[in-house]
Amino acid sequence: MSGAGSPTITVDATGLNIVIVAGQWHDVITDAMIASAQRTIDASGATHSLVRVAGSFELPVVCKAVLEAGADAVVALGVIIRGGTPHFEFVSDAATSGLTRVALDTGKPVGFGVLTLDDELQGLDRAGLPDSKEDKGEEAALAALETAVTLRKIRNK
Repeated sequence: MSGAGSPTITVDATGLNIVIVAGQWHDVITDAMIASAQRTIDASGATHSLVRVAGSFELPVVCKAVLEAGADAVVALGVIIRGGTPHFEFVSDAATSGLTRVALDTGKPVGFGVLTLDDELQGLDRAGLPDSKEDKGEEAALAALETAVTLRKIRNK
């Protein structure tokens, strides 16, 4: 797993409204990512709210609805763990492709925090817990915030 090379980002996102949309599967991992995303958004000066969905497959449609309702960006958080069937590939592809389409169709940022894992330990290592090696909730929130600020600058020129 690699966290090497990640940038140090500080964002002033004052005035932006960010919605975290998170699946309910694997709650220890997901709840840790939500907490990290919330702390990151708070530090940026933006406001935020949380919407929970059944799982990662449902993220795209709810993210699209939230953005169309006026949010400046969303942070999509989910956990998909490989099993013994092709279900993992189908859900991973649907979530990834769907969230990409949402960003392009709405012209608004989607912070991608969907973990696709071989096992639960990989998720715990990425969840932003005290013993984690990485913090994907923070990274997804920073990506959404920085992109929203960049788009605001471009559109206000």
